[in-house]
Amino acid sequence: MSTTHPALRRAGLGTVLAAAAVLAAAGAASAHVTVHPGSYAKGATDGVLSFRVPNEEDTASTTEVQVFLPTDHPVLGVLVHPQDGWTAKVTTTKLKTPVKTDDGTITEAVSEITWTGGKIGAGQYEDFDVAFGRLPDDAAQLAFKTLQTYSDGRTVRWIEEAEAGADEPENPAPVLKLTAAGAAAAADDGDSTSDAASKSADGGDGASGAQGTGSGTVQVTEADAGDSTARGLGAAGLAVGVLGLAAAGFAVVRTRSARS
Repeated sequence: MSTTHPALRRAGLGTVLAAAAVLAAAGAASAHVTVHPGSYAKGATDGVLSFRVPNEEDTASTTEVQVFLPTDHPVLGVLVHPQDGWTAKVTTTKLKTPVKTDDGTITEAVSEITWTGGKIGAGQYEDFDVAFGRLPDDAAQLAFKTLQTYSDGRTVRWIEEAEAGADEPENPAPVLKLTAAGAAAAADDGDSTSDAASKSADGGDGASGAQGTGSGTVQVTEADAGDSTARGLGAAGLAVGVLGLAAAGFAVVRTRSARS
């Protein structure tokens, strides 16, 4: 009875392990906390930001979400949308540089929002909606550092900001791009069309491939509507290719072994 050469067995095992690592990385990439829409016009008024928080743990639930708003380029007129099962605590901070508006000078702004009391289970995500009165017009983007706490006591810190030309960090903070008015208007038109199609297909849910649970939490079934899923799919495709090469390698080894 023929046997497979040990070196070939080790090579095949290494290929499979490498593929598994790529698949794990793909899963992590799709679990980022993100802000939607991804861009607004500089100085935009009367809009809504939605912070999407997916649960990346199989054995623990998300029980607390803290979003930190920038105070060097403050978001004015912040209002928190009521969230079923969750209690929001809003913290304001005195601004180092007051902001002049048509309604007067603003000296304080919201610096932190903490949601507690609810639960995001495995395979689920939740959108936390925040309305604003006005976005800053003197910044290219806003980073909203976020802490996600689980029922087992672990906290994931989504606070890293990518540097220009560098790869995305492991735990990136949600980032809102601030664009010129014309570019933002075009992007908004595209987002509106996409959102309308999604809501029509899902019966008004607005999350493709997801089912509502009645408490504001969404159960992910086939696809997460978050932007970061695309990155995960790319990595997953690479993993499939690696697994295919591994399978082909094993087939060749078995054929050679049978002939010997």
